[in-house]
Amino acid sequence: MRSLGFVAFTLTCTVALHASDTRQLGAHEHGVGQLNIAVDGGQVAMAFHAPGADIVGFEYAASSDADRAAIADGVAVLARPLDLFVLSAEAGCNVVRAAAELEADGGHDHGHDAHDHDTHNHDEHEHDEHERDEHERDEHERDEHERDEHAHDAHAYGDSHAEFYAEYLLDCASPEALSTVEFAYFDQFENAREVDVQILSDAGAIRFKVTRSEPVLDLRGMF
Repeated sequence: MRSLGFVAFTLTCTVALHASDTRQLGAHEHGVGQLNIAVDGGQVAMAFHAPGADIVGFEYAASSDADRAAIADGVAVLARPLDLFVLSAEAGCNVVRAAAELEADGGHDHGHDAHDHDTHNHDEHEHDEHERDEHERDEHERDEHERDEHAHDAHAYGDSHAEFYAEYLLDCASPEALSTVEFAYFDQFENAREVDVQILSDAGAIRFKVTRSEPVLDLRGMF
């Protein structure tokens, strides 16, 4: 889906400029979304990430009609940027392109399943070879059981950390009049708590944090 050339270029620049001191785009924290905005003349490109739990309340693979309907509804809402991120009317912004999707990371990190058997020290004078074999077999069986349990939990509860991703391209008649962004996003999604925002423009780059309790981003003097 990520085919908007302007979005890809400008947002790559944004992340590169601030990679050392900002949360990476791939970071996953429930309740926290990430919005990157790049302004170039009258064009405004936006890319938005949000954990699946923030949008639909779950992150496991959809297994019912209700789950699939919730995902479809979430994608549909995210595809309407000006209903979520309300820009100053004076800026005269219109949507040129908008798209949204659910991205699921199917990989699971099982590193914590590894067990260090070297931590079990045995006194060779007190334990014979048979007892050591019995112990090792018990350890192996316990490890196998724990790995099976973890795999089941990962499938049931969504270790995949699914995220919704959306990207937008807007055309603004008077970008210099863009003074505020109201985050109606919080009204649409009750699980959302905050959004980390990065903005890149001719004036430079700056980072903001917008929260449910303070949902208006003040951009006066930035353009």
